[in-house]
Amino acid sequence: MSQTLPTEKLSLAGPAGAIEVLRDTLEDAHGIALVAHPHPVFGGANTNKVAHTLARTLRDLGYCALRPNFRGVGGTAGTHDNGGGETEDMLAVLDWARSEYGDRPVVLAGFSFGAFVQARVAKRLAEAGRPAKRLVLVGTASGFVEGARQYDTEAVAADTLVIHGSKDETVPLENVLAWAEPLELPVIVVPGADHFFHARLHILRDIVVRAWRE
Repeated sequence: MSQTLPTEKLSLAGPAGAIEVLRDTLEDAHGIALVAHPHPVFGGANTNKVAHTLARTLRDLGYCALRPNFRGVGGTAGTHDNGGGETEDMLAVLDWARSEYGDRPVVLAGFSFGAFVQARVAKRLAEAGRPAKRLVLVGTASGFVEGARQYDTEAVAADTLVIHGSKDETVPLENVLAWAEPLELPVIVVPGADHFFHARLHILRDIVVRAWRE
């Protein structure tokens, strides 16, 4: 059985300066997973519990899970760029990972604002002819949400795993359904879950693990 390595903190070069990244991996990881955290202006960081859960789950599924801090958070340079610069930073981390691990399958996972960013990253990768193997989007920022923010979330692949809480107080479920409907994209709804999946992180983990076994 592959050994789990301790979580490491890395500092990588990015377009706006240093990017602080947490790495969770196994000794013989077969793929790369990028995990994006929620909105930095509202306290989001790579230590967020949902991002942490996604990273550890994907690690246990055999991926090297990388959790960058967005611009202006922790040891990451720069200032918040509403998704543009954040997309460039995620692509820079992926470029580093490919140079480190080779051209292995890539999974993108994101929570809230991080899900919005990952939809942008997925589009860029597809346009470059190197699409991600799969996306996992949780509490996806879409439409008009709390704090007077508007998100025009990109279209994503039909096999994207979209998970949302029925009692999400930050991104109303109807926003995500309105985004998903024209894409004919299924949405897994967790009854009673709020935006941060308090007391339901184990359900989130189980959904991802089951999806990988299908």
